[in-house]
Amino acid sequence: MEKKRLAILSAFAFLTGVGLGPAMDYVISVNPSIIVTAFIGTSAIFVCFTLSALYAQRRSYLFLGGNLMSGLSILLLFSFHLTVFKGAFMLFKCCEAHMYIALAIMCGFVLFDTQLIIEKAEMGDKDYIWHCVDLFLDFVTIFRKLMILLAMNEKDKKKEKK
Repeated sequence: MEKKRLAILSAFAFLTGVGLGPAMDYVISVNPSIIVTAFIGTSAIFVCFTLSALYAQRRSYLFLGGNLMSGLSILLLFSFHLTVFKGAFMLFKCCEAHMYIALAIMCGFVLFDTQLIIEKAEMGDKDYIWHCVDLFLDFVTIFRKLMILLAMNEKDKKKEKK
């Protein structure tokens, strides 16, 4: 059973990478060094927030769960509202603020998920595969948001130079 779950995790990671391909292709067309910068930035963010969760008092960040999910729900409703009532153009106009808020929320999820994994492990839940999926999704989402933000900023700089 464990080998099957690891194979599913590997397939999920592969398909996540395939899904990330078009965004990376666009970013490479803007500036290829953005991918390395986004990866290093994501790694630094992930390590700092994980260490913060590990060295914090036990269960001190678990209160963030409801607030973080509420923040994601508000972003989703805001996106629907802009798309339906204002048109897709307005969504792209507000996209940068939306991306920064989503990045901040995902950083909070690293804190929350790390402490939740620690708490579950102390209660006897040793499902390392599912814990890996939680942290993998956090990492990939932060990488995607950071990569797109860096590409948007680079594109704006190129426009200003012309």
